[in-house]
Amino acid sequence: MTPHAALASPAILDAPRDLGVMASELAPRLGARATIGLVVLATDQTIEYEFRNLLDLPGVGLYEARLHNDAEITPETLRAIGPRIAPSAELILPGTPVDVVAFGCTSATMLLGEDYVFSEIRKARPGVACTTPVTAARAALKALGARRIAMLTPYAPEITAGMAASFLSQGFGVEAYATFDRRDDRDAACISVDSIVAGAERLAREAPGIEAIFVSCTSLRVAEVVTRIEAATGVPVTSSNHAMAWHALRLAGIDDVTADSGRLFTFAMA
Repeated sequence: MTPHAALASPAILDAPRDLGVMASELAPRLGARATIGLVVLATDQTIEYEFRNLLDLPGVGLYEARLHNDAEITPETLRAIGPRIAPSAELILPGTPVDVVAFGCTSATMLLGEDYVFSEIRKARPGVACTTPVTAARAALKALGARRIAMLTPYAPEITAGMAASFLSQGFGVEAYATFDRRDDRDAACISVDSIVAGAERLAREAPGIEAIFVSCTSLRVAEVVTRIEAATGVPVTSSNHAMAWHALRLAGIDDVTADSGRLFTFAMA
């Protein structure tokens, strides 16, 4: 016997048995309680991570589609996002019902308008419940009973000032606001949580009497330190992702209380 013969595979003597079609039954789908769709900016490094943690509940399914955007955040690049919303929303589970579709960009929502964003989503998903970070922040602050707020962003100063003016026009008292002025979305995603905590603490010191802090931008990592900021400042804290995850759950009829996600997640919608 040659060395190679010893290593040769044994001959297949019989044909494989065809066992035919196996019996199967269909179980409830993963999102049996709620199926939530999320439109994510191509440059966003944070929102999916935070949503998966905040929506980690039995029977809740999360499904995302990405939308092309420029990394630099300017009024022009934000406006360019508008026509891309509907095609992205259409990619989320085609042919399968979803309960809510969330749009993941705070500054684009502010520039384009919530009604425009909703109309684009509903081109792909007629009649679906929708939310944006702006819509969700307003609902969250209402649930918390907060009218006097402080605001922290990573945007250019003029975008931050415009956001503060928008919240003022909606009846909120914006007592103070500040920005990290990181205009590249990829840099915004890398702002350390310690910087965010320090920024929120300073806002609370400089604006005594505020009833909540809103940290704007889906790229900022806030959800993991919400309870830490609340303990340090003594006021409720929410962010673009934090508020929108909560709002999506409540719109879908999920009222589970998860106190370790911050005060907001102990509240139903007002």
